[in-house]
Amino acid sequence: MNVLVLAGGLSHERDVSIRSGRRVQEALKDAGAKVTLHDVDSDLIPAISALGDGVVWPMLHGASGEDGSLQGLLEMLNVPYVGTRAREARVAWVKSVAKAVCAREGVATPDYVTLPQSLFREVGAEQVMDAVVAKLGLPLAIKPARGGSALGVSLVHQRSDLNRALVHCFAYDATALIEKAVTGTEVAVSVLGTGDTARALPPVEISAHGPYDFDARYNPGRVEYFAPARLDDQQTSVVTEAALAVHRELHLRDLSRVDIILDADGVPQVFDINVAPGLTETSLFPQAVVAADLDLSTVYASIVEAAAAR
Repeated sequence: MNVLVLAGGLSHERDVSIRSGRRVQEALKDAGAKVTLHDVDSDLIPAISALGDGVVWPMLHGASGEDGSLQGLLEMLNVPYVGTRAREARVAWVKSVAKAVCAREGVATPDYVTLPQSLFREVGAEQVMDAVVAKLGLPLAIKPARGGSALGVSLVHQRSDLNRALVHCFAYDATALIEKAVTGTEVAVSVLGTGDTARALPPVEISAHGPYDFDARYNPGRVEYFAPARLDDQQTSVVTEAALAVHRELHLRDLSRVDIILDADGVPQVFDINVAPGLTETSLFPQAVVAADLDLSTVYASIVEAAAAR
């Protein structure tokens, strides 16, 4: 196998992407593949042209890597690649759209409103924030409408903290997704495969000491992970079925990760969907693979083989 792993890019998640790309490169080399790691730059198309019969694995996080842009380029070049197709990636990338699709198909997701920064200026920030609190209550999760790795995300418990949280959010996106914060057990369910053959890996439980922010996600010490999650059989079943429903309804491909909070009533509340989940040494997808007693190199090689066979 010849594999071109794309990592880096210009998003806020560049460093995470490079770390993920290197881990994929190492695992695929262990599986016997010839792997090249390449940034997204002016040499990209020549590098793809030189690949021959190989497969591209886009490991970019954030814009261009997850919004369908890079996938669209690969489709124009008629190159087999790992991951969700361009059209479906665009849907999953915009959190409010993905949540609407989930809700339409009966998958629970926290109540929310999506508001652009321009509206706060035009209508008056204080009045808009009062309306948000009246509608959704407190606490609230404030996050960019597009993006990942918890960049720009805040949990707001008091009305007085809402303005600062929105300013933080708008540093990463011109539109904010304001979501009713749900309490419960937070798990990440990784899905492997495509369509009816997709299967969920064991849920990984996240127990954070403080906010589960960018630093906590990628630097060991602030988060305790349980893989598999400390759930009974019924709870495991409902969260994995919710993740599979999302993966299938959004027509995701090869691999994904669905972030869920199992609330006090036992309802799995889907709050984030990842078409290019992180694959760093602290990431959740690799932990789920290990929890399933699978070998990372073998799993990654099977993903590449599936892409090559399409």
